[in-house]
Amino acid sequence: MANQGINQVDEILKDLQRTPGFKDYIILNNDGIVIRHTMESNERAVQIAHHITELYNKSVAQIQDLFDHPDDNRVENVRMRTEKYEMIVSSIGSYTLAVFQQE
Repeated sequence: MANQGINQVDEILKDLQRTPGFKDYIILNNDGIVIRHTMESNERAVQIAHHITELYNKSVAQIQDLFDHPDDNRVENVRMRTEKYEMIVSSIGSYTLAVFQQE
């Protein structure tokens, strides 16, 4: 049964990689440890994972400070865009997926 879950994840990641403009992805656990990635090196993936974890945690803290009912305003995605790239970070359960796209 766990093997079927892994196959589903692999299929979703393959579909994601076929998306026009796709560049890379990183999957992290709650501790910010890289589980899978498509970056050019493991060192680069770990470096970016550190920044993603800090950005996401700060975003969550700021949303909780801004709104009266933080339980009703859970951060689901963080999206950043530059002239050349876009980064979408989504935390689901105990995992975080960061996807990088080229414009």
